[in-house]
Amino acid sequence: MIYINNLTKVYKTPGGSLTALKDINLHIPKGAVYGIIGLSGAGKSTLIRCLNMLERPSSGQIILDGQKMTELSGKMLRKARQNIGMIFQHFNLLDSRTVAGNIAFPLEIAGWPKEQIIERVKELLPLVGLEDKADIYPAQLSGGQKQRIGIARALATKPSVLLCDEATSALDPQTTVSILNLLKEINEKLNLTIVIITHEMKVIKEICTDVAVIDQSQIVERGPVESVFIHPQSDIAKEFVSSIFPNELPNELLRELSLHPGSQIVRIHFLGTAASEPLITDLIRHCGVSVNILYGSIDHLRSTLFGTLTLELQGSPESLHTAGSFLQSKNLTVEVINNGN
Repeated sequence: MIYINNLTKVYKTPGGSLTALKDINLHIPKGAVYGIIGLSGAGKSTLIRCLNMLERPSSGQIILDGQKMTELSGKMLRKARQNIGMIFQHFNLLDSRTVAGNIAFPLEIAGWPKEQIIERVKELLPLVGLEDKADIYPAQLSGGQKQRIGIARALATKPSVLLCDEATSALDPQTTVSILNLLKEINEKLNLTIVIITHEMKVIKEICTDVAVIDQSQIVERGPVESVFIHPQSDIAKEFVSSIFPNELPNELLRELSLHPGSQIVRIHFLGTAASEPLITDLIRHCGVSVNILYGSIDHLRSTLFGTLTLELQGSPESLHTAGSFLQSKNLTVEVINNGN
C-alpha cells in the first residue's frame, strides 16, 4: 500500500544542514493501522508531511497506492492528494463555516457537483456521530466534536489513506478513547489504511496493528504491535513500553532477593487467552515450587489481552528446571531476571 524507500529529508539553516529524516524504510500494508511513535523532535511529523508531499524529501522514494508521490508535481500531485485524508492536533477548522460547510470544503476544492457534495456530507455526518450538528458552528462544539468534524472532512473525498498527526494530543483522556474507537470503526468498516503519528504509547496500544519507533531521525524498530510490546529491542522502545506497562524492579529489591537461596526471578509476558489461565496455581501444583508475586498487570493491545507478571520461584534446582520447562510449554515469553544462590 505505502512503500517508503531510503527516505531522507535535510533542511538548510543559517547554522548549516539539519537532517530531519535519515534513510527511512517502511512498508505500510493496506488496511493496517500503523503507528509511528517518537519523542518530540525525532522526525515523525516531518515523515507524515513527506507522505502527502507537504514536505518534499531530499532523496528517496514514496510509493502510495501504486503512485510514485516523489515524482509528482502540480496538477498531478493535487489530484493524488485527494486520495490522502489528514487530521491534525488542533483541528484546523474554518470558524466561519458550519459543520456541514467544513466537511464540504475539500469537495468544493476538488470540483464536486453541489448535489454530490450534499449527498456525501449526509453520508459522513452519521458516520462520525454528528448527524444533528450539521448547521452548528465549530465554536459551539467540544474538542472531541471538532475532531470528529476533522475526521469527516478528511474522509470526504473517499481517500484510501488517512494520516493522523497527533490527532488526540489536544483531547482529554475520555475523549481520546472515543476518537480512537471511532478511528478503529472506520478502519474496520471502510478497510481504510490509517497512519498515526504520536508520542503516546497508549494510542499505539489502543488502536494500532503495527508500529515503527523513530529516534533521532531514524527508524530504530518496527513490527507488529504485539511483537514490539513483548520483545522491545531498542532502548527508546523499552522506555515507551514501560511507560504504560511498568515492570522493572528496584535494584535494591533485586539485590535483596538475590540472597534468597534456591530462588529464581522470572518475568513472564502473556498474550491472548494465556492471560486468563491459572498459571500460578499450575506452577505450584505441577512443579513443586513456591511462588512469590513481585509485580503483575493485565491490560489489552487493541482487543487482545496482554499481561506481564514478575515472580520469585523458590525450590530445588530440579523443581526450578521443571517450572522453566512448564512455562515454555505454555508458549509464554519468559525472561530470567536473576538466579539466587
